[in-house]
Amino acid sequence: METIQKKQITETLSAYIDRYGSQNKAANSLKNVSSATLSQMMNGNWELINDDMWRNVAAQIGHQFEKWIYAEISTTRQLKMILTDSKENHLVSSVLGDAGTGKTEFLKLISKEKNSYLLKCSEYWNKKQFAIELLQSLGKEPDGMNINRMMQEIIATLKRQVDPIIYIDEVDKLSDELLYFFITLYNELEDYCSIILTSTSYFKKRIENGVAKNKKGFREIWSRLGRKFIELTGITANDITAICVANGISENKIISEIIEDSEGDLRRVKKKAQSYKRSKRNKEKGIN
Repeated sequence: METIQKKQITETLSAYIDRYGSQNKAANSLKNVSSATLSQMMNGNWELINDDMWRNVAAQIGHQFEKWIYAEISTTRQLKMILTDSKENHLVSSVLGDAGTGKTEFLKLISKEKNSYLLKCSEYWNKKQFAIELLQSLGKEPDGMNINRMMQEIIATLKRQVDPIIYIDEVDKLSDELLYFFITLYNELEDYCSIILTSTSYFKKRIENGVAKNKKGFREIWSRLGRKFIELTGITANDITAICVANGISENKIISEIIEDSEGDLRRVKKKAQSYKRSKRNKEKGIN
């Protein structure tokens, strides 16, 4: 890995450490990374740190090797309004958006703020793994704790903070058992902490079906969500144009091609735009 890339990672790491308040807390939030390793990175002692560790740290702190600018678009403006309202009033909100609308990338950025925590859900999680992931996002290690002790630590930590907010992304991946577990988390943190659940429209159908069939816990979940879902608007041509311009693409023809190819999916926009930029750089260097 080149020296300039390592410098860029340490810049991102510095901001990450500031967010947690200390190097030890930042290290505790990362998997397979010690406080000593972070210290070596920050102090420029890079000789004994292999490239795999650099990539591991970069991935976990949200560092991007090829800078991609996420311009403000309709989705992010809508999310900002939702998050501001939720945080000010300690609300629980369920936000729905199609894949590729930019909600996850926005949450990655906004969760870098103080007392903000992001959980990206996985299908394989059980109660224990959920508690471990949440505890580690708070900069703490379970150290042999059982689920009850971990939850006590999570709740006590969040109640000591000013206006904490938890973003639970891709919540539709969680099992019914973990959705019931969410009720417990909500009950303990009501009026202390905001919780934002983000997912696709599948989650809405799942909750509505569970309520209609009177499945265990689903009416309680529906109640705690305020009996409503907030649906994000789709990606517009103006949104894609703004992103292209922010990333140095101003040719109307190219922007039109990207819009046409995107199908309203920002992942396709990014892939197409970066491909165009690489091709342009290679032409400027005389590389076919």
